[in-house]
Amino acid sequence: MSDRVNPLTTMATTTMAQTSSYPQKKSASWYEAMAEAWGKTLNAKANEIEVASDQLSNGDDTPAHITQMTVLAQEMAFMSNSAHTSIQSVGTALETVARKQ
Repeated sequence: MSDRVNPLTTMATTTMAQTSSYPQKKSASWYEAMAEAWGKTLNAKANEIEVASDQLSNGDDTPAHITQMTVLAQEMAFMSNSAHTSIQSVGTALETVARKQ
């Protein structure tokens, strides 16, 4: 086993405070920042669905509106699946790199 540290491992575990001047709460690492970005994106899509649902509840039950809600739900499903896949894939890759240290 080598004493050499893989740069990818270092980047993944380096705190964002050391690598960025992002003004809001600092993520512990770029991996956490990626997960937070996916979370914010999914929250935004969920808010769109909630607004559309409220409109439906208030009587906007036109086929066009229902179709738009279907589109929003499919987008949410696609984005949720993409978030899961990307976070899991990067996590698995980081785990593999860490094992090879």
